[in-house]
Amino acid sequence: MKRLLKIGLPILVAAGVTILTGCVTRPAPDVLKPVRLNESAAQRVTVLTATNRNRDTIRGGFGGSWAENLTYERYDLSVPPNRTDTTITYPKAAPNPQRQFMVIGRKELPKDAFATEAIRSVQSDGTVGIFVHGYNYSYQEALYRTAQIAADAKIPGAPILFSWPSAAAVAGYVGDRDAVLSSRSELNALVESIAASKNVHRIILFGHSMGGFLVMETVRQLKLERRYDVIAKLAVVLAAPDIDVDVFRTQLRDINRMPTPISLLVSKDDRALSVSSFVAGERPRVGRVDIDDPVIKEAALTAGLRVIDITSVRGSDGLGHDRYASLAKFGAQLSTFESGKRSNASDVGAFVFDAAGAAVASPFRLAGRVFGPQ
Repeated sequence: MKRLLKIGLPILVAAGVTILTGCVTRPAPDVLKPVRLNESAAQRVTVLTATNRNRDTIRGGFGGSWAENLTYERYDLSVPPNRTDTTITYPKAAPNPQRQFMVIGRKELPKDAFATEAIRSVQSDGTVGIFVHGYNYSYQEALYRTAQIAADAKIPGAPILFSWPSAAAVAGYVGDRDAVLSSRSELNALVESIAASKNVHRIILFGHSMGGFLVMETVRQLKLERRYDVIAKLAVVLAAPDIDVDVFRTQLRDINRMPTPISLLVSKDDRALSVSSFVAGERPRVGRVDIDDPVIKEAALTAGLRVIDITSVRGSDGLGHDRYASLAKFGAQLSTFESGKRSNASDVGAFVFDAAGAAVASPFRLAGRVFGPQ
């Protein structure tokens, strides 16, 4: 009986997550097909993408299996105005740019052309943003989420999405972890290629959930390879990182202190990470740490981290796991760093975002203001 309970409980937990998240229909690859509008786009954003997913030659998208080579693309998207939350409404048969997100332009790029586009999109201060999605994401979901963040933050240029081969299934947790581990070299190569440009002064490497694990593994690999030239340009931000606490400690031991402190966006009531912890045998996840715990505050100072509590920020997934996507609407200022001073290696500790005021920013804009060069 005990064995049956051990087997059955993870299934029941996964079923609970499915119920909580299943009310929204997941988009098919059809949403990647450009829509011809009879009116101008409500708001236009551009996203560059690099993926090691296999091509879906039938439906025109990308699947959840590995590809031997990276595929590069450029997307132009129309984003509806006057939105009140981060919910994404996908295009229907009769497109409505006032209510729906939609692709209005898509082009595959050779590697050299992608690099040119990426460098052309560098912000005036030399910043480039790379977003790495989390577990249970399809390619199209990650693309539209990146567009939402870019639109709400009103960031100039085009953010880069790195999409690894997630199975995009609640039951695919273990397979997704394997997919992350097999994607380290590809993300490493992407970061190195962007950092090689003299026009790039800062790379905001932003990882959500399991994507945070991939980001940390990539930074660890760069450090072990002694790529200090690349490390010097990195501003690492981890939102709701789905990383075992002990594994995170070993990663930090190999990485050591970064020139720009690593920032963690955490929530005490993230229910998705609670499920992740349960599946992993009740092992705690970094994204659920309590910054009120003196041990956490001391650890942040010792390891040279910024641990930022975003529990007060509202999410849209019912689990408290996608709060990071809501940060853009609060504007460009951080109350904790209102002085606007540039970051330095001693600017570490535990902080709180106040969702009642203009105290938070989007991941990309946050990093641009807080994590800039001295």
